[in-house]
Amino acid sequence: MVRKVKVGIVGCGNISGIYFENLTGTFVNTEVYACADLDLERAGKAAEKYGVPHVWTTEELLASEEIEIVVNLTTPNFHFDVCKQALLAGKHVYVEKPLSLTLENGTELVKLAKDKNLFIGCAPDTFLGGGLQTCAKLIADGYIGEPIAATAFMLCHGHESWHPDPEFYYQAGGGPMFDMGPYYLTALVSLLGPAKTVCGITKTSFPTRTITSEKKFGKVVDVEVPTHVAGIIEFASGAVATMITSFDVWHSTLPRIEIYGSLGTLIVPDPNTFGGPVLLRPAHSTEFQEVPLIYNYAGNSRGIGVADMARCIGTGDTPRANGELANHVLEIMHAFHTSSDTKRYAELVTSCEQPKLLPLGLVKGYLE
Repeated sequence: MVRKVKVGIVGCGNISGIYFENLTGTFVNTEVYACADLDLERAGKAAEKYGVPHVWTTEELLASEEIEIVVNLTTPNFHFDVCKQALLAGKHVYVEKPLSLTLENGTELVKLAKDKNLFIGCAPDTFLGGGLQTCAKLIADGYIGEPIAATAFMLCHGHESWHPDPEFYYQAGGGPMFDMGPYYLTALVSLLGPAKTVCGITKTSFPTRTITSEKKFGKVVDVEVPTHVAGIIEFASGAVATMITSFDVWHSTLPRIEIYGSLGTLIVPDPNTFGGPVLLRPAHSTEFQEVPLIYNYAGNSRGIGVADMARCIGTGDTPRANGELANHVLEIMHAFHTSSDTKRYAELVTSCEQPKLLPLGLVKGYLE
């Protein structure tokens, strides 16, 4: 019988619903034992909806001897403090992206977890979905030969047209790189391995943004961060990726991610999703062909990183969505901005292991 690891969720805002749903109803090795939020009424509604037995303050949740994993779904400015408190309380912790606002704080969290023999993990876990896992398997099995280059593009005009509280996207810790970059960079590292050098140019095209979503329609927001980030990543393997993330573009036909190999090209699905399509074109083929997904978890499987961490508590393995990976991605994001500010290449000081593939043939709800 699979042991259920008790989980406490801190932060019951917009993103929490899918975590509650999957950690209570999809993955067999997790049990949401308690939830907390600055708004206890909101936490209470989440607990009632998903059958969570306890609604506590964050302090009460961290003090519980029952809870083994704290899932930190607070806003990015609280990520470091809540993660550190959880680790000091002896809990494993999994946090929404990014790991922290600064590389120094991210590195501190990774070291603290190691010193206390605890796991720290971080979103996104979309690279564990059926789409990206299929891509990783195709590359590992040599279908495009040796990866030599890649492109990654995330282009839109910001979130003020639909998000109820979009201000933080234009404050420190926001911007297109820190908001959406983790999905694209985590996907690239999972497919190509760790990076070593970054070159970037950033700009802020519009000094203010006007919210047009219903809740705060007409409010003008000052833009404090770059909203167009472009650059190049050199990976330790020798592959080179060109990347753009932007909140300044109205429309585009650019692809999301493509991987170019010595024997062919792979079109990768949206890294903000768990499914497909996956398109492959060998060197001498006349067209791209869709490849059936060979892994499960093609639907919205947020929380699979938490379930993998729960598995590792029992096995001693390293979680795939681990702190070293997240901290490496965090450094890459900062490196684009640092390179732009200094007009020099940014040599990375962090690295990580390329995440292991999931086993083939997994039944939904299981990771082993």
